[in-house]
Amino acid sequence: MPSILRSLPTRYAIRLPQPLQALALPADPTPILPTVAAPSAAAGLIAQAIPPPAVVISTPLATPTLARQGDDTNEPLDPTATASPTELPTVTPWPVPAAARMNGFTHVYQEWNNCGPATMVMALSYFGRVYSQRDTARVMRPNQEDRNVTPQEMAAYVEAQEGVGAISRVGGDLNLLKRLLANEIPVIIEIGFDPPGEYQWLGWYGHYLLPVAYDDASRQLWVYDSWLGTSEVPQTNADPNGRILTYDELEADWAQFNRSYIVVYEADQAALVKELLGETVLDDAAMWQHSLEHAQADARQDEGNAFYWFNLGTTYNALGRYEEAAVAFDQARSIGLPWRMLWYQFGPYEAYYHTGRYEDIVLLADTTLQDRPYLEESFYYLGLAQSALGDDASARASLEKATALNPNFAPAAQALAELAPPNG
Repeated sequence: MPSILRSLPTRYAIRLPQPLQALALPADPTPILPTVAAPSAAAGLIAQAIPPPAVVISTPLATPTLARQGDDTNEPLDPTATASPTELPTVTPWPVPAAARMNGFTHVYQEWNNCGPATMVMALSYFGRVYSQRDTARVMRPNQEDRNVTPQEMAAYVEAQEGVGAISRVGGDLNLLKRLLANEIPVIIEIGFDPPGEYQWLGWYGHYLLPVAYDDASRQLWVYDSWLGTSEVPQTNADPNGRILTYDELEADWAQFNRSYIVVYEADQAALVKELLGETVLDDAAMWQHSLEHAQADARQDEGNAFYWFNLGTTYNALGRYEEAAVAFDQARSIGLPWRMLWYQFGPYEAYYHTGRYEDIVLLADTTLQDRPYLEESFYYLGLAQSALGDDASARASLEKATALNPNFAPAAQALAELAPPNG
């Protein structure tokens, strides 16, 4: 009986009576990812220093050239990335009112692991567009067991629709949210989330929220939440104005995802969105340089915050500085990261791949996939590491699992195509 229950997908097991859930749900043997010793080089990453003049932008999850152990692994995965001096644009101030509210959203409760598609359906409802979260999910996460939809996948879904557009960025702040809300531009934010009340046992998750209003006097936002609804009690709409999220809660929770956000707009609003965001946000080099400075400042202020170091690693990856990224991720792991962290953000895989630390990738991927083999990104990087270690048979199996989980995941398909034929 227990073995039959353990074979159930989690979305079914969670619906069982509590005694059976204990048998059916995967065990959580540890609350954090495998740790490493704190690297001595970490302090140098956040020392006050003048940033280098050259900026290299690397696209995460870029199509790889498969490495072999012993290769020079410090080259970007994207062979077209080049270094070029960048003069960072200046920020243009944009006045915003002390309070604003967007009316016209339709609240949607998410289905299992479906906060991304459900929140995007809510955002698009502002434009009078009616989408089914199930239909939306079939594009964003073709496999129902997929635990995550990235901001890039969500933005790509919108871009494929006629008459609307979307842009995914990092390094947002409260003033940017205010500018967008005051000008009636929907924006989705990605946060870290500890479930309340009877759901605390679930532990830390990544989650998407749709801000709909703010007020400086009370220092709070109102958000539409696809899981909690508009109250603190899950699945309860207690206040049509939205669930309250204080400014302090926003800062703490949003920082766990490098302040990632998705702006959604109609085609005739494109120029306004460009003006509201500004060149500092729209220019990749400027955005990542700002992210670097912000992450360094955060880590200097609170060196014991693992998320700040993780953001620093993510930013160093984007700048093509993989050795430094690996140090930052090691520091984050030495402090302790939630065991679900690599469901949503994959920076350690990328940094360790470029620095030849393939065994670390295997360890983290095996830990992340244990009892939950539904994450195409983890299978993808596991396959890259296995190939680099000379185990093409295992690499092929891992990459095939990645493509089976999400046929739209192009990096895995290309990596699979680059492997030598099975009998070659």
